[in-house]
Amino acid sequence: MNARQLSLTAIVAALYATGTIVLAPISFALFQCRVADSLLALSTILGWPVIIGTTVGCAIANAYGGLGPVDVVGGSIANFAATAAGYYIYRLRFRGALITALLAEALVVSVIVGGYLAVLFQVPFEVGFIGVLLGSLVAIVGLGWLLIAIFAKRVQGLEAAGRSKGHN
Repeated sequence: MNARQLSLTAIVAALYATGTIVLAPISFALFQCRVADSLLALSTILGWPVIIGTTVGCAIANAYGGLGPVDVVGGSIANFAATAAGYYIYRLRFRGALITALLAEALVVSVIVGGYLAVLFQVPFEVGFIGVLLGSLVAIVGLGWLLIAIFAKRVQGLEAAGRSKGHN
């Protein structure tokens, strides 16, 4: 990992943790909309720095959140699995790959986080799953899509400049 990627990883981790903690009332509940999850979508175009950054940021935020070690470990695993899946799906470059990647990220987070929240809150799995899925669709698919639209051209320009200078 080069200095630029390491910096991006740290920035994403800080943004994720800060965004989740600042919006704690809607980030730590059975029915949640974790706005910081919109950053997961950026894994499709930025790759490993976002995958690692959202994983670390989630661990930090969930340590603050008060649901205990299950949330710290489970949420981090969910973010890692979701962003890695989204990254690899998008790299396949088929028609609809981006929306498929974002939906996969939302589903992975919803299954994992919804599953352990159902246990922690003593409700059926379906309740935990739906509680996380609704917010994940808003954050990852909706807001994440907007983030990608904003940053995609900028990232492509940076990648082209890096290739022309022998970086990447």
